[in-house]
Amino acid sequence: MLYDIRLTIAHRYAGSAGNGRHLLRVLPRQMPGRQRVSAHLVDVTPHPDQRHDTVDFFGNAVTTVTHLEAHSEMSIRMSSRVEITASPGFAGTQLDLAELRGALTEHRALNAASPLHFLGPSPRLRPIADIADFAQMNCDPAAPVAQTVARLGEALHHFMTFDASATTVDTDAAEAFAKQRGVCQDLSHIMILALQSLGIPAGYVSGYLRTLPPPGGVRLEGVDAMHAWVQAWCGPDQGWVEYDPTNATFVGTDHIVVGYGRDYSDVSPVIGYLRSSGKQTNSQSVDVACVD
Repeated sequence: MLYDIRLTIAHRYAGSAGNGRHLLRVLPRQMPGRQRVSAHLVDVTPHPDQRHDTVDFFGNAVTTVTHLEAHSEMSIRMSSRVEITASPGFAGTQLDLAELRGALTEHRALNAASPLHFLGPSPRLRPIADIADFAQMNCDPAAPVAQTVARLGEALHHFMTFDASATTVDTDAAEAFAKQRGVCQDLSHIMILALQSLGIPAGYVSGYLRTLPPPGGVRLEGVDAMHAWVQAWCGPDQGWVEYDPTNATFVGTDHIVVGYGRDYSDVSPVIGYLRSSGKQTNSQSVDVACVD
């Protein structure tokens, strides 16, 4: 599948802002054999006084911009063309939970893809007893780990109601789980905690998702938003698999990866600071268009 992706994020400040520094993680990743980015552009207005493009520890593209002069708004525009190749599916030995724990005790690598980074607490996630109980109720210890991932994701999909008004970007997983409502960020955080409580390494994936209009409807541009899902380590042979609990499905060619991390804080599209007074308003629009 070939996609053209456009993202716009706008920040408007009630008072003039200055001395700002922001980290942007909005570019799709280059992933040989799965995801190829043939063209891309990240444009920031006003033009930053300093700009630096690099990659972070997890291999995510990061653009750092600095604005020294006063400004009343900042807009970020990203455009890219991405080709997605279908996954060959599961291969190799399938482990159950006990076998997975054994494999983890023998794992020594500490590179960015190491499952050892994704087993415990992270900046926004701490163990929650109610979520661990939910995981136990929806787990068969003798089943292959990938099957456990799917079973737990489906259970969470039915347990939670998608509700964009129920939570904010700062809502923690315990509150969203108690409400049984939230968005993709909430479902992903809850699923990560559930998987980790079973001893399955799990992390957060940010990206874009192609959405289709209802039958007979017209596709609208710019109405999508950035999406989130989960990656889980299923053993040395199968490696990482990705599951989208919001849509109760393993990730396919409709999902475009931007970044991997332990939780949202590692891959948030914009993070930073500035000096200002008064409130600010933010807006985001995403368009994922299939070229072929």
